[in-house]
Amino acid sequence: MPRAGFASLIGRPNAGKSTLLNRMVGVKIAIVSDKPQTTRTRIVGAKNYDDGQIVFVDTPGIHRPLHRLNVRMVDAAVETLREVDVVALVFDASTKPGRGDEYVSNLLKGVRVPVVLVLNKIDVVSKASLLPLMERAQKWHPFAAIVPLSAATGDGVDRLERVLLEHMPEASAIYPEDFLTDQAERVLAAEIVREKVLQHTHAELPFTTAVAIDQFDESSRDELLKLYCTIFVEQESQKPIVIGRGGDMIKRIGTDARLELEQFFGTKVFLDLRVKVNPDWRNNERTLDQLGVPKPRPRRRK
Repeated sequence: MPRAGFASLIGRPNAGKSTLLNRMVGVKIAIVSDKPQTTRTRIVGAKNYDDGQIVFVDTPGIHRPLHRLNVRMVDAAVETLREVDVVALVFDASTKPGRGDEYVSNLLKGVRVPVVLVLNKIDVVSKASLLPLMERAQKWHPFAAIVPLSAATGDGVDRLERVLLEHMPEASAIYPEDFLTDQAERVLAAEIVREKVLQHTHAELPFTTAVAIDQFDESSRDELLKLYCTIFVEQESQKPIVIGRGGDMIKRIGTDARLELEQFFGTKVFLDLRVKVNPDWRNNERTLDQLGVPKPRPRRRK
């Protein structure tokens, strides 16, 4: 019997979960940034093997929520622990374990499925530092396996895939062979634009930006796909940062985003970007709905 099931990638912000997801599915379906809280919702990506299928679920980094946005993000990550067949806890091996890691590991106490510890970023640490880290990690949870790897270089990723597949239930493929992700095209487009905003604004705009697709015009898609987007910022002083002197910054953002969008969609793209100040968008339920951030699920009464 082939094996098939869901594997959740959880961990703290910047552990490298999205880079790992992209590496395993072989296509970029999650944006990547060195800024925390880049991933804001669950992203599903499927990969087929000769003996089965794994449906990976990338999740937002687990952290202390300070806004409604953060509450939704953390809830989306924690909820997957009750829905998958295997959990992969991704840890940044180049950092020292702290309270945040203890908090994440405590969430695993009620998990009834196998949990695999992934020690990521081994390409930037010495091998000698991994052994004491493994010994300490074994006190967090009875892990089914510990897999050191580098999502950036691909070293060790194939071993993780084999370990995850071995812990999947015997079952037929969940999705058709040509299925890649559940992300809607307009969501992927908005995320690509947001990634370019993060890349070009560096530390000037931490995680106070969002991108909404106002219009996704594919009436003549074979010739030209027209996208109209709004970039949200929280303060009036942040608006000129995104626009730049004489509009040079938003032109760079738009050019880089358009080139990647054209490659992704396989057609010419017209991209219109506008910047709007929305002071409290991270706490605005309507805006969060517009951005596609999932709502927290109602808690069952005990």
